[in-house]
Amino acid sequence: MSEELAPRQTKEGPDWGRRVVWAVGLLAVLVIVLLVASATVPRWWAHRIGDQVDGSITQGTLLGLFYGFVFTLVPIALVILILRWRRTWKTIAVALFIAIVFALPNLMTLSIVLGRGNAAHAGDRTLDVDAPAFRGGSLAGALLACTVLGLIAYLIVSRNRARAIATRDP
Repeated sequence: MSEELAPRQTKEGPDWGRRVVWAVGLLAVLVIVLLVASATVPRWWAHRIGDQVDGSITQGTLLGLFYGFVFTLVPIALVILILRWRRTWKTIAVALFIAIVFALPNLMTLSIVLGRGNAAHAGDRTLDVDAPAFRGGSLAGALLACTVLGLIAYLIVSRNRARAIATRDP
């Protein structure tokens, strides 16, 4: 085989040009997906919640408390447990992805509350009519979950401190 036809066997490192093209392409796809989602998700989520609550203030409050509490407690607890298990950058990325997936109901509600687009305003009006008190209940549930997690963290730290003091030699 001649020198011209043989494949190059160089150790130049990674092909940065190819990586940049992939990164720009993925970023463009992500921007398009986010634009489409911001135009559709708030309205869709408000209708799903409105169907569940069906105009009842009590049901809106209780469902909001449930969604706020569960979908705040579970993502934070999962991230803490995963990071106690292993702390590599890949594990951190997976933990954050899992947390975002589990927190999606709260994030979609937040997109309605804080959103400025037409879909967010339409979702806001839908929640006003079909799901009264859901947003307040969701906020109260999220705050309650953070309080519970803070209390658990305090108990763990104080237990470890007490154990360390008890095992010290006099």
